[in-house]
Amino acid sequence: MGKGYRQGRLGEEIRKVVSEMLLRELKDPRLSSGMISVSDVEVTSDGSYATCYVTVLTTGKDEEAKREEEEQVLEGLKSAKGLIKKEIGRQIKLRHIPELIFKIDTSMEYGRHISEVINKLGIDHEE
Repeated sequence: MGKGYRQGRLGEEIRKVVSEMLLRELKDPRLSSGMISVSDVEVTSDGSYATCYVTVLTTGKDEEAKREEEEQVLEGLKSAKGLIKKEIGRQIKLRHIPELIFKIDTSMEYGRHISEVINKLGIDHEE
């Protein structure tokens, strides 16, 4: 069966809270290196886990430096997990606050790769 409405709404509310905290409240130097955005939050059907997909936007860095920066961002988010859960519990009235799991979102890189492949093939979007 598909994703329930409650999980979708809860995921969106958690995304808003985490995004707002990244902008205003979290002062960890690991989280101020580049532009960080929460692209999606998926909540399990029982509401016990919430996977937060994070995108780190960097400019002009090689792959190794980019991977290192992403690891630093994940470490910073993991260390702030308790504060984030506390704020989620304060803003969203829940009996049980989901355990947060942070992952790097690679969908933008994948989309860029697919665009490059299509461009190399010379396929046009003519109808």
